[in-house]
Amino acid sequence: MIHNLAEEHVQAAYEAIHSRFPDFCGCDLCHDDVMVYALNRVPARYVSSRVGSVLTEVNLEKDQNRATIDVAVMDGLRKIALSPRCGRRRDTRPS
Repeated sequence: MIHNLAEEHVQAAYEAIHSRFPDFCGCDLCHDDVMVYALNRVPARYVSSRVGSVLTEVNLEKDQNRATIDVAVMDGLRKIALSPRCGRRRDTRPS
């Protein structure tokens, strides 16, 4: 079975980070939009065997790779929060 390990890491980053963006809707459509945005900005890491999976996991856990994924997810959260396709709009009323 072929699997993109980067997708798991992008999902984990989303789960860890999205609560820090209060303007982000978080519905399924917005979640998927952030995932697509981030996955299109990080290199795919396809594996088809257990050995390949272990080696790729080690590489993905390096600080630089984790930072790249985190930045892609944060950028996606910001962009989607500004213009969500689900129709939800930020509250723009003055406080």
